[in-house]
Order: sequence, then C-alpha cells, then structure tokens
Amino acid sequence: MGKPRVVLYNPRADYFTMPLGLIAVGSALDRSRYDVTIVDGRFEADPVARVLEAIDGALCLGIGVLTGAPIADALAVTCIVRARNPQCRIVWGGWHPSLFPFETLTEAGIDAVVAGQGEGSFAAIVERFAAGERHCGIVRGSTEDINDLPAHDYSLIDVERHFERKGERQLDYITSQGCRFRCTFCSDPTVYGRAWFGLEPVRVGAELQRLWQRHHFTDVGFQDETFFTHAPRVADIAEDVLRRGLEFTWMATMRADQGARLDEHVLLACRHSGLRRVMIGLESGSQAMLDWMKKDVKLEQVFVTAEKLRRHGICALFNLIVGFPDEPPESISATLSVAKQLRAMGPGFQVALFFFRPYPGTPIADDLARRGHALPRSLSQWSAIEDAESPWLDDEKRALIERFRFYQRIGWAKPSPWRRPVQALARWRCRRDAYAFPIEKAIAEWLRPSLAS
Repeated sequence: MGKPRVVLYNPRADYFTMPLGLIAVGSALDRSRYDVTIVDGRFEADPVARVLEAIDGALCLGIGVLTGAPIADALAVTCIVRARNPQCRIVWGGWHPSLFPFETLTEAGIDAVVAGQGEGSFAAIVERFAAGERHCGIVRGSTEDINDLPAHDYSLIDVERHFERKGERQLDYITSQGCRFRCTFCSDPTVYGRAWFGLEPVRVGAELQRLWQRHHFTDVGFQDETFFTHAPRVADIAEDVLRRGLEFTWMATMRADQGARLDEHVLLACRHSGLRRVMIGLESGSQAMLDWMKKDVKLEQVFVTAEKLRRHGICALFNLIVGFPDEPPESISATLSVAKQLRAMGPGFQVALFFFRPYPGTPIADDLARRGHALPRSLSQWSAIEDAESPWLDDEKRALIERFRFYQRIGWAKPSPWRRPVQALARWRCRRDAYAFPIEKAIAEWLRPSLAS
C-alpha cells in the first residue's frame, strides 16, 4: 500500500507567481510518510476535473486562498469535491482564512482552517487526519523562525511551465517572512504581529546555487514583503551570490526609507550581483496621507532613493494608491505630481496606480466598519472586492486617473524615432492633465503592444 497522498490546490488568478506558500507547506510535510501533489488551477483547462483526479484516494485537500477572485475558485472546487468525494478532508489556509477563520470554517463547509503561518499547523492537521480524525476546526500557527524550516522543494511544481507562462526564466524565491512596519492599509501586521525573520545569507546562497544548477534560470524575483529590512544581511546575500559565481539578475522589494539609508557600497554590491530592479510601495505623493496611513516614510526619502538607483543603473517600480477614505482632491493631485516626477527620471522608472480597496484585517478597514461603511461580509462578496467601484472617488477623478494611467505608459516608454511625436504629446497631456480630444490615443491603441512597452 502506498503512502497517503496530500493534494494542495492553488486557485485561479491573473498572475503567475510560483505558489510559494503551497510549496512551503508541502515541503514541511514528512515526505517519507506522505506523497504531496500540487495542482495549480492557473495552468489547468479544467481545474475541477484535475483536482477530482488528484484527490482520488487522497487523505486531504489543502487550498491556499487569497482575498479577491481566488476565493470564488476555491469555493467552486470545495463544493464539487465535497459532493463528489465526501471522504476527502478539506483544509483552507492562506491570507483570507487567516483573517477570517471562523467565517471561513462556517461558510466554506470545510474540515479545518489554518490561521497564520502554515508549515507546522498544516503538518499537525495532516497527522490528525492520518490518525482518523474527521474535523479539526481552526488551528492557529505560531510565527516561527524560517531558518528552522526545511528548504522549499521546487520539484512539487512544474518549474518549466512557470517559465513558459511568465515568458522568461524567472524563479520566484523568498528570503524572509513578515514585516516590522505598521502601515494601516496592510494586513501583514495582523497575521504576523510585525515579526520578521530572514534566512541566513549562506543558506540563501546555497539554495539558490542548487536551484540555479538544476533549473538554469536567468532571473530571480525575491518575493519578500521587505527584502531590504536588514542592510548587512542584504550585503552578505549579494556577496555570497558573487562568490558562488551565480549568473542571474534579480529584483526585490524596498521601502523608500530603506533605500535612502542604504550605504552606497551595499547598493553597489547588489548591482554587481545582478540587482536590476526594485519595487517600492510609495502609496501616496502626499506627506499628510503618508502620515495618516502610518507609512513612516518622508517624500524626500523617495527622491533620495530614486536618485541613488538611477546613479547605479537600477530600475524601479513605484506603487501608488488613490481614493483612500476622505482623501482630499489635493492629495490625489500630489500623488499624480510625484508620479510624473518619477516617470520623468527615465524609462527605467515606472509607476503603477491602484484604486484603494479596504482589504480585511487592516486598521483602515476596521475604522471604516466602526463608521458604518458596509464591508463585504460573505466569502462571495470578498471574492468580488477587486471589481467594486471605490465610493471615495467621483467619476471625474476616476476618469482622470484612468487617463493618466494610459498616457504615462506611452509618454515615458522607451524612446525611438517613430514613437517620439506621440510620446511628446502624451507627456504634454500628463504634465497638464489635459486629456481632451485624444487623437493620439487611437494611434497608440493601433500601434499596440510595441508603443506601450
């Protein structure tokens, strides 16, 4: 008789980052006792049929669930598995169940919920199922030092398939867990209690070397919440990558205050080891809004960091949010102004603008609930949160943001002789917020995708 099989499901979504959470919990199971199979709904023409095939005779099905559209797919799979294979235990884990464990357990009709860090708690649930238990309820995982956890086993996924879907040989990897900061729009402090643990640099280097020799990737996407939290550790990772002769580029997350404080020698070591791009969650171009959301960043630090990056030839993506509750018009104008300044620093400096959504487990969402704002209550309502219109933006402001989104992509894209007339006009429009009679918009749409690249 073979080993009991544990099936892990990654719901459908619009992005193709490797399912590092499922890889982590699968790698933490005793592989001498359990077979582990990951089914990724994003790669399946019929995810339900593939899951039903995988769970035939399986001990349990674990589903990793993020807030938003993945909830709908997770619910659909759960419902059909429960109807077709009532003996298969079903466990939900991930961000949304961690924030709403009681509601998830009740509404989804499942046997267990993992709330918080999942490696140890999911392994404990599997052991209880193997011993004959049927229902485990809510199991809360304590935050562990990730240095005490096993390395991620990438053989659990089809790495080549991910490379193909991404269009590049980019490996997703995580070197730390948690975040020490207190931003009120983020649920990370609720889940991890502002704890942060980072892998030892020598372990990062050794694991990347083994993975590089096996999968021959050309780029690494460090998916840490805040990769640059501890500068000496970052320097050690960069130096270890150089010492091992690993030939790949990499990108990582950075806060603007971290970049402003970062020693030039550390940034230079990162550049030499392959750092090509950082992603900075700036959130707003208004200092008053940054202070309100407890971002603990000064706007001048943003431009100090940007200039450092430009000097070292490192690209940057700045994420910005508009439409916060009670955000005044001048704050939105300030955010657009900062976005324009950053874009004007060169084609390697990009901005992404998002409309605010009150995600669960955040102080802003909790305050809105206290003020009587109707937040989603059911799983199906939370699954549609990304499609909901922001009630804090009127039609005029929403149209302004959408138009700026379009024209800034054109105006500051990589220049070429045949693009220049359209780009010059797009930049003129962005600088003046003048979007009437958009003749060149039609031209740009006809020339897509090359013009907006």
